[in-house]
Amino acid sequence: MTYRELYVALKSLYNPSADTIHLPWENIEIQNCAFRSEHWMLLPGATTYSCHEHNMVFHEKLVSEACIQSHAYPETLKHADVDITENKDFKYLLFKKTIPARADGVILLFHGLNERSWDKYLPWAYKLVSDTGKAVVLFPIAFHMNRAPSEWGIARPMKEVSDKRRCHSPAVMNSSFANAAISARIEQIPQRFFWSGLQTFDDIISLISDIKRGTHPSIAPDATFDLFGYSIGSFLGEILLMANPKRYFEASRFFLFCGGPTLDRMFPNSKFILDSDATIAIYSFYTERLATELVLDRRIAHFFSEAHPTGTVFKTMLSYQKNKDAREKYFNEIHNRLRAIALKKDHVIPPSEVLNTLMGEYRDICNQVEVMDFPFPYTHVTPFPTDGVSEWLVDASFDEVFKKAAEHLR
Repeated sequence: MTYRELYVALKSLYNPSADTIHLPWENIEIQNCAFRSEHWMLLPGATTYSCHEHNMVFHEKLVSEACIQSHAYPETLKHADVDITENKDFKYLLFKKTIPARADGVILLFHGLNERSWDKYLPWAYKLVSDTGKAVVLFPIAFHMNRAPSEWGIARPMKEVSDKRRCHSPAVMNSSFANAAISARIEQIPQRFFWSGLQTFDDIISLISDIKRGTHPSIAPDATFDLFGYSIGSFLGEILLMANPKRYFEASRFFLFCGGPTLDRMFPNSKFILDSDATIAIYSFYTERLATELVLDRRIAHFFSEAHPTGTVFKTMLSYQKNKDAREKYFNEIHNRLRAIALKKDHVIPPSEVLNTLMGEYRDICNQVEVMDFPFPYTHVTPFPTDGVSEWLVDASFDEVFKKAAEHLR
């Protein structure tokens, strides 16, 4: 099967409502596994928060301020994050061989920013399972995929949001119905980027802890865990690997595709990702005004402090020039477990920035980074197009990338 044929076949077979889907041409199955997040209490939407670990209480006014800014938006964008049920109870995908009944090796696959469909990742997961024999978990980032209200993906109301953003800010670039929801939310409360990321981080650790307790029917309690990250999913994977909570990733291998740089060296301004106003809001908060913001926002300052190693690692990935020694120390320690592929014509995650972050300014970090260029038109969002180009050329490039991934993660 070519990549296009595989994509069409898997897209037509996949049913998010089914418990298990068996592939008719191979002994591989897809499971939709229920998950309940216990970490949504971190999210914006309350006025009082606690860090039970350090017996601290915090008060915030972020939501009331954001509501004033968003009065012209539809009701679906005014919900407090803590009240969005889709983000608390959802399903993740599990690809695995039908035999054995419980997989003894797992690859966690993390998707890109502002995605609402697993379609393009179905062939990726299939290929990894087929070539490594390990199971693949496709775990959604908070407020992405099926963890967000369906209204955020409906063209008409989101076009109205985009139109209002253009009216409010005539100079905004790349505003579209596809990025209207995430752009509005990020611009209102830039802290959402950290809190939703931390919720996702903690959810993943909870999932692994459950598996290690032997409660997962399809994954063995002594299973190994490796990582495949794409785009912002690589950013998440880097933080997991470097923070290494509970030593779960002590020996994990990590493959990055179109990802890897610090936050300030990514360029997400795209009709499919973030509009320019939201991009500026993120850059301004996390790279230009961070020191001031940490004085104003005591809660995020606490979670960025040495009391919380995850926040400390996150901070090293915000700016290329800041915290460089600490970040490069991490990358030196894990260099033999990391491999990355960047694409020459990727304008969202430029290959030069992947090289700079993962190998260092003087290329003195021994991470394996390769820059590839496909012989057909592609973009960051669509590295393997299914229409308008030779499917044989796409097939060859897809096979080359995922052969390298499987070799590293096998």
